[in-house]
Amino acid sequence: MEKHYTICPACGSADLHFIFKAMDHGVSRKEFEIWQCDHCTLRLTQDVPDNDSIGQFYRSDNYISHTNTRKGFINMLYHQVRELTLSNKRRLILSLTGLKSGKLLDIGAGTGSFAGFMKTHGWQVTALEPDATARAQAEVLNHIGLIGPEHFYLFPEESFDVITMWHVLEHVHDLHGYMIQLKKLIKPHGKIFIAVPNYTSADASFYKNDWAAYDVPRHLYHFSPLSLKKLFNQYQFELQSTRAMPYDSFYISFLSERYKKNKLGLLRGTLIGLYSNFIAFVNKERCSSLTYIINK
Repeated sequence: MEKHYTICPACGSADLHFIFKAMDHGVSRKEFEIWQCDHCTLRLTQDVPDNDSIGQFYRSDNYISHTNTRKGFINMLYHQVRELTLSNKRRLILSLTGLKSGKLLDIGAGTGSFAGFMKTHGWQVTALEPDATARAQAEVLNHIGLIGPEHFYLFPEESFDVITMWHVLEHVHDLHGYMIQLKKLIKPHGKIFIAVPNYTSADASFYKNDWAAYDVPRHLYHFSPLSLKKLFNQYQFELQSTRAMPYDSFYISFLSERYKKNKLGLLRGTLIGLYSNFIAFVNKERCSSLTYIINK
């Protein structure tokens, strides 16, 4: 089954219009339409496979969050940078919560690199991951057991000091159900960290429908800062702050160049990544990816 939207899945407005088609470069080579809501500025992937049938679009040896592959320059670079970003994420959590340990829920844990890292630093970590192969890899690579996403709706209220969703919200079919449950599960003074790509970034503007972070059909939604602020407001979340993720500008630019099969892709990807981060230095909300920190 496919989902054809006649109203915005975030705000419910019927003011939707077609933007362009984007290709699934990773698995199927199929094209999918991307539409935009004129009310909240969310972009969405139209006619996306439903939750029961989208699994086939994740079955690729190159899907790094599930396979942990090191094949190719871009994936090797990803692993090098990940060591830095794990420490950065931990420092961000400590600085904004004031906690050196506590109960943490990591949603969409992949092969468990972040969950395992936080566990080794004294946190009580519960981690959810829908892909069975990734869960098995987490046991081997990061020595942490992951559970399926069906458990998300079974936890008691106010169970966690911190909830993290690193590049996960754009994959979630039950968008409003997740927002409701996030509010139930976080403790009164807890923090929720949500990282997503930003289609208003300079690199997205340059690559247009070849921008790798559209990643159709796996990415169901394509967020702007305004669309997320409007979504958070629906559930009375307080947006505490946003943080730029400057490494993503390079990673996404390199991937986009690979999709375009540009012989000078490494050079141009570096230049576009630098340019995007320069624009983001002037205006943080133009960064390729942003982390949103929200309070109950």
